[in-house]
Amino acid sequence: MNKFLLAFLALFSVVSAQKKLTLDEATTLALQRNSNLIISKNNLSTSEAALKNAYGALLPNFGIRGSWDWNRTADDGGGFLRNEFGVLVPISKTEVDSRSFSLSAGGSVVLFDGLSNYANISEKQDNIESSKFEIAKLKQDIIYQTSELFYTVLKAKELLKVRDENLKYNQKFLEDIEERNKLGAVTLADVYAQQVQLGTAELQYLQTENLYETSKSNLLDYLALNVLEEYDFIDPFDSAPDVEAYMSEFDTIENLVNTALQNRDDYKSTKLNLKIAESGVTRARSGFYPSLSADYGFGTVASEVGKLFDRKTYSFGLSINLPIFSNWSTEYSTELAKVNVLNATEGLNVLERQIKIEIKQGYLQLNTAKKALEVSKKTIIAAGETRKLINEKYSLGSGTILEVLQADNDFMDAQRSLIEAEYEFYRLKDNLLRYLGKLNVKNLIK
Repeated sequence: MNKFLLAFLALFSVVSAQKKLTLDEATTLALQRNSNLIISKNNLSTSEAALKNAYGALLPNFGIRGSWDWNRTADDGGGFLRNEFGVLVPISKTEVDSRSFSLSAGGSVVLFDGLSNYANISEKQDNIESSKFEIAKLKQDIIYQTSELFYTVLKAKELLKVRDENLKYNQKFLEDIEERNKLGAVTLADVYAQQVQLGTAELQYLQTENLYETSKSNLLDYLALNVLEEYDFIDPFDSAPDVEAYMSEFDTIENLVNTALQNRDDYKSTKLNLKIAESGVTRARSGFYPSLSADYGFGTVASEVGKLFDRKTYSFGLSINLPIFSNWSTEYSTELAKVNVLNATEGLNVLERQIKIEIKQGYLQLNTAKKALEVSKKTIIAAGETRKLINEKYSLGSGTILEVLQADNDFMDAQRSLIEAEYEFYRLKDNLLRYLGKLNVKNLIK
């Protein structure tokens, strides 16, 4: 009794030490800890500062400058100077100090630069919006990657349960065959055959257990959690997927493509990149136009601080720069900007074609997964009934051990196929939602 109590307490301590982790919690952790997402958000603040700087180019700059100068002239004397009477007078040793104080303020403003400043503002605004769309797309990719890893863990967990049940079944069946062999009801060959079947079941259990541990480690590593800690992963699905309910939100391929083109953040970002390239053409062409700027200032100089503002100077001026020949640098910049527009246009067309392919393939794959799930449900029923019938025949002495073993293997394959079909359907459903630009934490589980 004491041994039983100690074993129970040990098992209870292991189970209670496990931390529970849901799909929602895993996704939240992934969005908080993903390095690429953190870097992208940090870079967004740089883009916002660049926009502020672009607006600042429209404003006049202003500065204040003050200075103080001190000079001393020292003369050791010697020689002679002729005075007003023509008499030579020796030069005496002298020292003369002089001080100068000055204060000035002023600046300049660009009045016209060929619309380059306005194009720069537009470019920086589009950069910010493009970065936000890229971040949103990255979030969807992170959500999908997390769900895929989580489903892999859950699938391995369910497979491990099936392997465990099959192992116990084969252990019990071996005990029955051994007893029947002692009574002479079955041959020793049947015992050996079942021993091999049990060994295979044990191997399959160990392999599935390793697969389960590996999948857990992969998920925990992606979430930046300690892979040595034990977690209990909670299955978010209460029952088998309602295939028709899931499929009802997916219309025709044409409508799905239109939805994707409206929702996809990477498509929106690419369209903004085209606008950014067009702003670059405007900036490059500004080199063909004259530029106009103004400067202004105020200054005062005095030998004493108290007389600093006795004499004041005000200034204002305009300057115009008319480009005549720039060694073809402006032509080169303009041509380069035009090429960037062409490349951005082609990139947008390529992405549009890619989206159409992804939607079509994703839709067809989901339909295939739906059919595979329906077939798996029917197969497992048939395999279960077949195994039951053959076991009864074998118990009555009209069946062979090979038929029993084959029926058991078929039932195991049917169970495995059903589990894989269920989670493959979930994965492909999430993938199609990602292609549509509609994947988020809320619609992972419905």
